[in-house]
Amino acid sequence: MKGGFSQLVLWGIILLLCRAYPLYAQDSSVQEPFLFPQGYRPEFRRELNHEQIAAEQRAICKADGLADSLFTPTGDVVLNQAISYSLLSEVNRIRFQIETDATLDHRLKVNYLYGLQSLLGYFREQLTQLRGQRVNPAYLPLIIANYELCFKTDLRGESIAPIIVALPYDAGNNILAARIFESNLGYSAAKENLLLKYCTLFPDKTFITLQQYPNVSFADSILKVVARSYPRQFYDYAAASDRLGQRIRSIKDDPFVQLVAQMASSRSGQQYFPFVDNILKGRVTVEQIDQVKEDTLAYYRLLVATQMDYVDRALQGDTALEYRALSRRLEDKARANFVTVINGLHNEKDLAVRFRILQPLSAAELYYLAVSSDGSIYTSSFVRGVYPLMMSKIAGRGDSLLMQVRFDKYRKFIKMAAAFNTLDQFLASFVKAAPGKEDPANILMKAFVKNLERTEGLEDGADVADSYASIAETLQPVARRMLQNIEQNYQEALAKQNTKGVIIYRILQNLFWSADTARKVDLTKELGIPPVYQVPFRDLGNDSGRVVVQLFIYGDKDGIGVFPGLVNMFSGQNWKIDQSSKYWVAVHSARGKKVSLYMNRPLPEETNEDAKAQEELNLFLAQQGLVPRVTINRGHSYNAPYTIAQMSPASKIVFMGSCGGYNMIHDILQKAPDAHIIGTKQIADAPVNNPFLRLLMEKLRNGADIEWISFWKELDSMVTDKIFEDYVPPHKNLGALFIKAYTKATGTGSN
Repeated sequence: MKGGFSQLVLWGIILLLCRAYPLYAQDSSVQEPFLFPQGYRPEFRRELNHEQIAAEQRAICKADGLADSLFTPTGDVVLNQAISYSLLSEVNRIRFQIETDATLDHRLKVNYLYGLQSLLGYFREQLTQLRGQRVNPAYLPLIIANYELCFKTDLRGESIAPIIVALPYDAGNNILAARIFESNLGYSAAKENLLLKYCTLFPDKTFITLQQYPNVSFADSILKVVARSYPRQFYDYAAASDRLGQRIRSIKDDPFVQLVAQMASSRSGQQYFPFVDNILKGRVTVEQIDQVKEDTLAYYRLLVATQMDYVDRALQGDTALEYRALSRRLEDKARANFVTVINGLHNEKDLAVRFRILQPLSAAELYYLAVSSDGSIYTSSFVRGVYPLMMSKIAGRGDSLLMQVRFDKYRKFIKMAAAFNTLDQFLASFVKAAPGKEDPANILMKAFVKNLERTEGLEDGADVADSYASIAETLQPVARRMLQNIEQNYQEALAKQNTKGVIIYRILQNLFWSADTARKVDLTKELGIPPVYQVPFRDLGNDSGRVVVQLFIYGDKDGIGVFPGLVNMFSGQNWKIDQSSKYWVAVHSARGKKVSLYMNRPLPEETNEDAKAQEELNLFLAQQGLVPRVTINRGHSYNAPYTIAQMSPASKIVFMGSCGGYNMIHDILQKAPDAHIIGTKQIADAPVNNPFLRLLMEKLRNGADIEWISFWKELDSMVTDKIFEDYVPPHKNLGALFIKAYTKATGTGSN
C-alpha cells in the first residue's frame, strides 16, 4: 500500500481513529449503520448542501464499477465493509450532527457541510488518477474520521497541524482539499508538512513543487539531497531567474549545489555539465575545460577520456554523478562533429578526403564514435572508414581494443559489427587460445548473451535480438552457439526463478527459433507479436480476399518527377491502371490474385493540394471498406510523419522510402503494432524503392507468402545501387519486437 503501510498497520489506524467501531468477519453482524430520525429534514437553506454530499456518496459507490450501493475498492472483504461503513454511515452521522448542533450558526453549518462535500469530491476525483499518485482508497475511514476531528479542533480555535502531520500524505492532503481550513492557525505548518511528504514520496517532482513554494523552511535541505539524484533537472531550475533559481544560487554550504549553480549561470554550462563529478573530485578543473571547449577534437577527446575514467570507476563500485549526461554529450558530439561529416561525403570517391577528419582519433576514440552513432552512421562510413582505421590503430587486435575500453558498450559494438558484416573479421583478430583453453572469441560471444537480466533497461537485450539475423546469415557456427547459450541461460533463469531473466531469454529463444521454419514457432501465440521472418499471404487480404496497398507520395519536385515512372511500372498485361480520379491512381491486378495499389497524385505542395489528394483517397478507401494492409511511403524525411499519421493501423508491411526511415520504427509500431518495417539508415532513392515495389506487387499477385530472407536476396540481385546496403529488412529489426514482447509480458508499457 502507498506510504509503506501494511494492511495490519492500516487496520490499527482505522480501529484507533475511527472510534474503534467493531468490524467483524463476513459471517458476523456489523454495527448498525446510522439512520436519520423519522421525519427528519435539514433546514431548507441547507438542503442543497446535504443533497450535494449525498450525490458524492452515490458517485463514490459507483466508482468501483459495481452496480450496488457499496464502495468496495480493495480485495479485502472486511476492509471494504469498514470503508463502506465510513462512507455511508459515518458521513451521514457527521452531517446530521453538523445540521442539528445548536451551537453552530447557519454560516458555520454551511461551511463544514461544504467542507465535507469538497472532501468527498476530491476523493472521488483522485480515484481516476494513476496508481501511486492518487489517494489510497483504503484511507477513506481515516480521512473522514480526521475531518471530523479537524473541524471540531478548528471550532475551538486550535491548530489542526498535529492532526495532519500524523497522517499519510494522501490522507492529510485530502483533508486540506476540503478548502475550509485556510484560516486555521496551523494551516501553514500542515501545508508545509504535506509538501515535504510529497517531495519525499515523489522526489522527481521536488523542483516543480518548490517552484510554487520556494520559501518553505525545508527547501535548502531537500534541494541538497534531490539535486544529486536529479542533477539534470537541478541544473535547469538553477538557471531560472525565478525565486527558486535565486534560492538555489543562495545556497553556499554545499559544493555540489554551488558548482551546478555556477554552471547554470554560465553561457558554457552545458559544456561543463558532463564533467561535474570529476570537477568535484578535483580530477579536472573548469579552467582545463575552458581550454578545450571550443576545440572540436580536443573536447571530444576529453569526453572519451572521462567516459573511460567513469567506466573504470564503475567497475570498482564508484558510480559517477551524472554519467548519463556525459554519455549523451559524447553521443551528440560524435554524431554532430564527425559522423555527420563523413556521412555527408558519401559520394566522395577519395577515401583519404572523405575520412580525413577521423585521422587524429585514437582506436578508443573511434570505438566510441561507432557505438555512439548506431542508427545514424552509414554502412560505407563504418565499413570503409571508422572500422578499418580503428583496427589499424590497435594493431589489428579487437581483444586489445575491448580491454582498453573496459568492454564498455561492447554489446552495441558487436550488434553493429554484425549488421555491417565485420564481426567475423573482428572475432578473428582475437588472440588464439592456448591448448585446452576456451577460445576468447567464444567467451566474448557467450558473455554477449549472458546476464541480460542484470543490465539497466532493455537496450542490451534489444542489441542481442537485432544482431541475430545478421549473424545467422553470415556466421552460422556463431549463430548456433549463440542460440545454445540463450537456451542454457533460459534454463538457468528458470532454475533460479529469476522472473526478468525467464522473460528475456524466453523472448530471445522464440525469436531465434522462429528463424528456423522447420520449428514452426508461432510468435503471436508465444509472445503476442507478429511473425518475424514471414508475412503469410492470407494475412494481407481483406474479407473479400483483395490485398490493398496504399502509397503516399508528396507534391515536391522529386515526387512529381518520379510519379509517372511509378505508374508506368504497371503498364504490362498483368495489371490494369485506372486514372479516372483527379486525386489518385489505382492499379489492379489483371491476372492472379486480387491486388490493388492506390497512389495519391503528387499535386503541388505549395498549395497543399497533395494533402487534399491524400485526404480524398483516405475517404474513398474508408467509404469502400478497403483496408490497406501494405503501406508505402515515398517522399522526403520531413514528410514521413504525415504518412505515419494517416497510415492504416492494420498495416502488416510498411516500406519507408524516405531518408532515415529506419529511425522511425518506434513511431510506426505505435500506429501499426503488427507491422513489418523496411527502412534505410541513409538516403532512400528510386533505384531501390522502385524494384522493391515491383517485386512486392508481383509476389502479391502470385499469392506468395513474403519470406523476408529469400525476398531480400532476390531484391539484392535486382538492385545495382550501393545505397541498398543501408536498407534494413524486417528480420533485422528484432530489437523493436523484443521490446514490444517484453512490455506485453510484463505489462510495463504499450506497444
